[in-house]
Amino acid sequence: MRTLLLRATLGALALTLLVDAIPAQAPTPSAAMQWRHIGPFRSGRGRSAVGVPTQPNVAYVGFDNGGVWRSTDYGNNWEPIFDNEATGAIGAIAVAPSDPNVIYVGTGAGIIRPDLATGLGIYKSTDAGKTWTHLGLFDSQMIAYIDVDPRNPNRLFVAVLGHPYGPNAERGIFRSTDGGKSWEKVLYKDEYTSGNEVRIDPNDPNIVYATLWQQQQTFYEYGTFGGGGNGIFKSTDGGTSWKQLTNGLPVSVLQANIAIAPSNPRVLYAMVAPALANGASGPVSFYKSSDRGEHWQLAVNGSDGKPRRTTPDPRPLGRIGGGDLPPIVVDPKNEQVVYSASIVMWRTEDAGLNWSAVRGAPGGDDYQRIWINPHHPDVIIAIADQGAVISANRGVSWSN
Repeated sequence: MRTLLLRATLGALALTLLVDAIPAQAPTPSAAMQWRHIGPFRSGRGRSAVGVPTQPNVAYVGFDNGGVWRSTDYGNNWEPIFDNEATGAIGAIAVAPSDPNVIYVGTGAGIIRPDLATGLGIYKSTDAGKTWTHLGLFDSQMIAYIDVDPRNPNRLFVAVLGHPYGPNAERGIFRSTDGGKSWEKVLYKDEYTSGNEVRIDPNDPNIVYATLWQQQQTFYEYGTFGGGGNGIFKSTDGGTSWKQLTNGLPVSVLQANIAIAPSNPRVLYAMVAPALANGASGPVSFYKSSDRGEHWQLAVNGSDGKPRRTTPDPRPLGRIGGGDLPPIVVDPKNEQVVYSASIVMWRTEDAGLNWSAVRGAPGGDDYQRIWINPHHPDVIIAIADQGAVISANRGVSWSN
């Protein structure tokens, strides 16, 4: 036994000496080894997607923490155009309808959720995204929406969410009439109430609609709080004075998203989340106004033209208020056609009576924003939690 143990020990020692005697050799690099992309082929959540009305092949999209990207071939290829700036958190993008070279970008994720990113205010490009200038609103933290006057690229409104974790005064609705050189806070409630959306009437730029939303995040996930008494506001003097629209809407509104029918701006639609006593969201409802917001109803006109009560399909209302309220958009040529960016992208052809799914998983869910080309309504840009896609045939097929 001792002899066997001695032999094994000597054998191991000899092997160790032999290995130590062999000189170490560095691995030889191979010129044939090249990097290749293996995925994933989709990005993360984005809240901003716009196109250029006169250039249906062009699209701009922005991501919560991924910068601004442009496509010039209907979404088949994308290029980053914001990588040299000090922040990559994007909440809103707007292309001036009267000058497609003028682009405004609001930074900070455009939706307050437990997972978010803050930004550094608003930027502007006058050369279609080649160069950028910082315009201010540095303490806005998060910008939700930008709308530019259809006739004047230097007049715009910005919906500012503000600090997600504490009070601050730089929130609400801001206006600039000099291309962002200076700003006026034109709609403000208090240091906890955010500007959620703002829309300019396409036929009368003196008419402006906005929504306010009171909320704050806490240090733990889903520890949010909110308040009622917010909702939809309207200005008829270019944003100088405002009144709250309440006729037919819930008494206490937590959050609302709105859309104007471009073919008939008297028609408005709204997704509305009422506020419960504890600050949480009640069941979301779909509203329509036919007189520029003066009166609202949960009714759909029948073939006889008379309003009839209806319970809308609950699926397009899928997400609740308090950050997940579905944004909506109206077809530019047909006031009866409305799209809802919910868990699935939905479309109604009859002002909300019936809905059909346009796009869902696989390839996207939790849609965040939809843009429709006003001159070419078959061109649709959609952005979701999995990135952005474009359709040139009204949703029959999509870019990858």
